[in-house]
Amino acid sequence: MTEIANRGYVHPEMLVSTEWVAEHLDDPQVRVVESNEDPLLYPSGHIPGAVQVDWTEDLNDQVRRDYLGQSGFEALMSRIGVTPDTTVVFYGDKNNWWACYALWVFQLFGHDKVKVMDGGRQKWQDEGRDMTREVPHYPATQYKAKARDDSRIRAFRDDVLKHLDQNGPLVDVRSPAEYKGELLHMPNYPQEGALRGGHIPGAKNVPWARAVNEDGTFKSADDLKAIYEQEQGLKSTDDVIAYCRIGERSSHTWFVLTYLLGYPHVRNYDGSWTEWGNLVNVPIEK
Repeated sequence: MTEIANRGYVHPEMLVSTEWVAEHLDDPQVRVVESNEDPLLYPSGHIPGAVQVDWTEDLNDQVRRDYLGQSGFEALMSRIGVTPDTTVVFYGDKNNWWACYALWVFQLFGHDKVKVMDGGRQKWQDEGRDMTREVPHYPATQYKAKARDDSRIRAFRDDVLKHLDQNGPLVDVRSPAEYKGELLHMPNYPQEGALRGGHIPGAKNVPWARAVNEDGTFKSADDLKAIYEQEQGLKSTDDVIAYCRIGERSSHTWFVLTYLLGYPHVRNYDGSWTEWGNLVNVPIEK
C-alpha cells in the first residue's frame, strides 16, 4: 500500500494492492468482485472467495438499454452477500476496465465503500497467487439501496449537446482509428453498432489504456498529469465528459480523472458512440 500512496494520487485509498487483497481474503467486511469482458474467465479460475458480477447479466436491464433499477441492485447485493458497510474490491481483465465499469454502476446507487485492485487479474496471476474454481456462497443480506442517481457522474445525449454549446471538454478514450472514423469498434472486434464513424466535435483522443503500465497497474499522478493536463490541456476545475463506444472504457478514464487526479466534475457518457453514431442530425468530426 505504501507504493500506491507514493504515486501522488488525490485519493490513493481507492486502490489496493494484490498483497492487501491476499491479506483480506477472509475479512467478513470485504467482498472481492471479479468483473470481466470475457465471462468464461471467472469459472476458469479466480481469486479465492471472489464473486462474479457480469456486466451484461447483472448490471444491465435486460429489456431496455439502461442499468438495473433500485430493486435489481438490492437483489444483486443481497445475492453476493454485501451490506452497506461492506467494502467491495473490484478487479478484472483488460487492465481493470470492466472493474471500473462495475464500480461506476455501484456508485450510481451510492455504494461508496468501493476500491479497485491495482493491476487487476493480470497482476494477480503474474505473481503466481492462488486461484480457484470454487464458487463461494455467502448468506443473503437485506440490502436497502438508495434510488439510482444519474445526475452526478452520468451524462446523457442532451447533456452532451449542452456541453458542446458551452465548449466543455470531452475525452474520447477509444483507439485512434475509431476516433478518426476508420473503425466502428476496436481492431479485431466486429465492426458494428453505429451507422457513422468519427468523434464528437472538439473531443480529445486519449486512449484509455495510456493510463496504465505494462503490468496493468495505474501510472503515477505525475505521469497521468503529463497525459491529460500537459498534453491535452485539461484542468482539475473542468467539467469533463468521457465516452467510448458503450461506456465501459470511458468508465476507466472516469475513475482515473475522478479519483487518481481528483477532478470533482467528471461524467461518463455511457450512450457513447453506439448512440451518437446512430443519432440523426448530430455533429460528427473525423
